[in-house]
Amino acid sequence: MPLTNAQYDQILHQYEMRQFHNRAEADRRLSYVYDHVPGYRELEESVATLSVAQGKKMLAGDEDAMEDLRDILAELSGRKAQLLEDAGLPADYLKPVCTCPDCQDTGYIGSQKCHCFKQAVITLLYQQSNIQEMLRTENFEALSYEYYEGEDLSRFKNAVQTCRNFVKNFNSDYHNLFFYGTVGTGKSFLSGCVARELIESGHSVIYFSAVGLFDFLSKNSFDYKNREGQRSAYADLTQCDLLIIDDLGTELTNQFVASELFALLNERHMGRKATVISTNLSLEELRNRYSDRIFSRITSNYELCKLSGQDIRMYKKRLMNRK
Repeated sequence: MPLTNAQYDQILHQYEMRQFHNRAEADRRLSYVYDHVPGYRELEESVATLSVAQGKKMLAGDEDAMEDLRDILAELSGRKAQLLEDAGLPADYLKPVCTCPDCQDTGYIGSQKCHCFKQAVITLLYQQSNIQEMLRTENFEALSYEYYEGEDLSRFKNAVQTCRNFVKNFNSDYHNLFFYGTVGTGKSFLSGCVARELIESGHSVIYFSAVGLFDFLSKNSFDYKNREGQRSAYADLTQCDLLIIDDLGTELTNQFVASELFALLNERHMGRKATVISTNLSLEELRNRYSDRIFSRITSNYELCKLSGQDIRMYKKRLMNRK
């Protein structure tokens, strides 16, 4: 998944700050050694003097000069390490300070991204998704069928398989998901399962409750002093790999909301960017609340997953109260 320029710059800035702090720590350690380890500074300075002298010998034709220099430097290195140990410091105390020794805090090993860079991407994507804490508990590892039975169980199992297929084929197939049905039956939970799997594989995911989304869009639409920020924020909504809109229908629906929702869904559809929507509305309520074109867009381009059964959140709450 290609990062946006802003995301890439943000990660590179993290590496620059990491390098800055590590250089400062290395300088602090060297100053401490110079001040508290007698003889170390002199040995350090002699390295440059001896290197120059041996270089002159090489230029004069001394074929043994390079080998002699290696021996001298090795002997000096041993003496410096001994001085550090005698002062109660580790022998490698003055080695370059790196958070990641594999890439030396550059983010790259050769032309390939280091494992630490890949982890930085995932961390950033979690932070920008709005659901970092939620996904600690709402993921496939926490999946349970114990709260369902009969037709409700069949529907939930089908929805779970749909989600797994959605994740598995995400890079090759363009799909959208629409979870609808009664309150507390696992719609948001399944959205979280999908979100976590995709973030862990390096995809950009943005989560909004419907109320939060339209509040966000409203503020950006009328913030005339921040046009650049408005364009950037809206670009994130339209270009992220997956947009999750949770609890559609809980917002105060009006002409602005309907217009913004259609524009957002249409632009993401035109760009073949996946969207997951969850709602407690029935399909009939969806048609009545929003325009026909929104209803048509969703029913034509989204895989519909109906969930039913008891309110699991209320059921868990009752169990806790009994203890």
